[in-house]
Amino acid sequence: MRKIVLIFLILFLIIFSYFFLGPESKKDILWGVNFSQKHAKDLGLEWKEVYSALFSDLGVKNIKVASYWDLIEKEEGTYNFEDLDWQLQVAKDNEANVLLVVGMKSPRWPECHVPEWAKGFTKEEQQSKIMDFINVFIERYKDNKEISMWQVENEPFFPFGECKWVDEEFLEKEVDLVKSLDDRKVMISDSGEGSFWFKAASTGDIVGTTMYRKVWVWQFARYVTYPLPPVFYGRKANLIDLFFDKEVMCVELQAEPWGPELLYTSPLDEQEKTMSLERFKENIEYAKKTGLGGFYLWGSEWWYWMKEKQGQGQIWEEAKNVFKQ
Repeated sequence: MRKIVLIFLILFLIIFSYFFLGPESKKDILWGVNFSQKHAKDLGLEWKEVYSALFSDLGVKNIKVASYWDLIEKEEGTYNFEDLDWQLQVAKDNEANVLLVVGMKSPRWPECHVPEWAKGFTKEEQQSKIMDFINVFIERYKDNKEISMWQVENEPFFPFGECKWVDEEFLEKEVDLVKSLDDRKVMISDSGEGSFWFKAASTGDIVGTTMYRKVWVWQFARYVTYPLPPVFYGRKANLIDLFFDKEVMCVELQAEPWGPELLYTSPLDEQEKTMSLERFKENIEYAKKTGLGGFYLWGSEWWYWMKEKQGQGQIWEEAKNVFKQ
C-alpha cells in the first residue's frame, strides 16, 4: 500500500512540476485584437468608427473578426454581407491580416447567434441551414487575401452561452466543408483553463485558446483569480505540438472586465475589480511568459468606450505600445 501511495505521489510531483514549474519561454509574438460589431453597438458606439480607429490609431495589423449568422441572414435564404464586406475592405486597405469566425456560435453573448426564423427549427433543421450559410460564406470570401485563416465556431466544446445543442460530429462536418472549399488553415478554439485542447487539436489545423486571469464565477458568486503560472499554458501547448504537431495561439487574452453583469449595465467601480490599467499591463507581461506565439486581445471595443464615453483613455494609449512591439 505504501508503495502505491509513493508511486502516486511521485506521479503527482512530476505532473505538478511539468505544468506549474519551469523556465519562462520567450519568442517573437504576434499581437492582434478581437472585434465584434454587435459588442461595439451594445456599448452605444458607432461601430465603424471603433473598427477604423483600431487600424488608424492603434496600428493593429492582426484582427479576429466575429461574423454573425443572425445579422447576415436575417431572412431565410437572403444574405446581406454589406457590413462584413466593409470590415474586410478596411482591413485590406490597412494591410492587416484577418482571422475570420464563421458558424452559429460566434464571440460575444449570447454566443449562439441564431436568426429569429431558425430558432424554432429542430437541431437537424438548424444544422442544414448552418451548412448552407457556411457554403455561401466561404464561397464569397475564399478569394479575399486579407483573410489569414478561418475559425469555425467559437469554443464549440465549452458549454457557455444560450445554446440549445452541442454536436462534435457536426463540427467535423463544418470543418470538412470549409476545407473542401478553401485551402487556408482552420482554427478551433477552446477554453484555456478548463481543457487540454485535445479535441480542438484533433478537429482543426490550429488550436485557439482563451486566457483569462480574474473573472466572476457565477457558481461561486464571487471573483476568482486563476492560480495558474504562465508556464501552464506553454506546457499544454508543448503537448499539442508533441502529439498533434499543431500550433497553439491565444485568441482571447483578457483585456476588459468580466463581472456579474454585462458591461452595458456594470458600474465602473465594479468593472475595475477585474480590469484596470495596471491589470492590463500585468496580463500583457503574463502572456509574454507563456511561450505562445500569438495573442488576440479581448476588449478593444471597451477600451474605446472608456476613452470616448468615460474620458479614460489610459488603456487605449497603453495598447498602442503593445502593437508597436
